[in-house]
Amino acid sequence: MIIDSHVHFWKFDPIRDSWITKDMNVIQNDFLSEDFSLFIEENRVEGCIAVQASQSDEETAFLLNLAKENPFIKAVVGWIDLASDNIEESLQNYQSEKLIKGFRHVAEGEEIGFLLKENVFNGIAALHKYDYTFDILLRQDQLSDAVKLSEKLPDQPFILDHCGKPNLKTNDLKSWKINISELAQNPNVYCKISGLLTQGNWNYINEKEIFEVLDFIFSQFGIRRLVFGSDWPVMLLGGNYALWIELILKYVSQFTQTEQQLFFSGNAIEFYNL
Repeated sequence: MIIDSHVHFWKFDPIRDSWITKDMNVIQNDFLSEDFSLFIEENRVEGCIAVQASQSDEETAFLLNLAKENPFIKAVVGWIDLASDNIEESLQNYQSEKLIKGFRHVAEGEEIGFLLKENVFNGIAALHKYDYTFDILLRQDQLSDAVKLSEKLPDQPFILDHCGKPNLKTNDLKSWKINISELAQNPNVYCKISGLLTQGNWNYINEKEIFEVLDFIFSQFGIRRLVFGSDWPVMLLGGNYALWIELILKYVSQFTQTEQQLFFSGNAIEFYNL
């Protein structure tokens, strides 16, 4: 059984989604539940987790409605204003929405230190009280923020998106390895094996480089804190869904069936309390 822990849905808006530039024209389209459902039967995918892609309460409501209409969407990682003085009130209001399991902010688009700013940090600190997870999305050069965040909030369940976005264009991974090693020391930090197809050359999939990244990630986090994800549809910039699953199946063939089941679904079920 496969649960894809990282899927996006959107109705493309050129203003709101201005991060999708002209060289990303393949994803300058609508990507909705009916589009993703095509992959379910073909790739033995049992379900997915819908993750926010834009910063608004409307985004969370949009994903929540999709999840209510489509049983294969098992959970939502929404957006919430972490800097709001009223964040606890907002979190209380979400308690009745059982499909919302956590929140995320696209911090890779912010300055270094954003997640550690007092008002943002206080918002993240409030999540644990209400049993919400937090997805950390950062570039390689921002990863020290994730380390500091996990040290300050050791009991908060965190999950690192896209392996911390190692820079496979330059393949200079020294700082990435240092920060990943430190981050992995916290047992409450998990990591998503996702998004790697877009970290290097979009026109060429370097299996060797990707497997070297996976070797390091698996050595640091271990099989019980790693979760399968795709980053669909963004991953279409560097490949396709079946190719990504085939690549990951090839890599995890070294593990036992029990370990593979943990990676493909069990760990996601545990982390997100599905």
